[in-house]
Amino acid sequence: MSEVGWDDVRELALALPDTDETTSWGHAFWRVHGKGFVWERPLRKPDLQALGITEQPGPVLGAKVDDEATKLALVEVDPTLFFTTPHFDGYPSVLVWLDRVPARRLEEIVTDAWLATAPMRLRREWLDAHAE
Repeated sequence: MSEVGWDDVRELALALPDTDETTSWGHAFWRVHGKGFVWERPLRKPDLQALGITEQPGPVLGAKVDDEATKLALVEVDPTLFFTTPHFDGYPSVLVWLDRVPARRLEEIVTDAWLATAPMRLRREWLDAHAE
């Protein structure tokens, strides 16, 4: 597995249409058409407590998903990579241990987050252009 980092997230996110990079609370935040789809998400004290840990073991990527069911399925299928905290209950986003993600999987996560957030017209155009 090749190690990935924030530069990889940046490259993948900014390669998608109508995407920009900004900051939110001092952390990297990528948007499509003004709506966030992936972001740097340091764990807060309540997050650490909910996870039963005392310090953050590595960088955390937040990523939008289609819905709560998708988030829960990802966490169930691969809990070493995907997780959530009570802060995100009822919210269609999943947390990802960035330093555990294979490069190919990171591309899928970023693209899927973009697809979950992009306006319908933009999403359709992108899907039509990338149909296999």
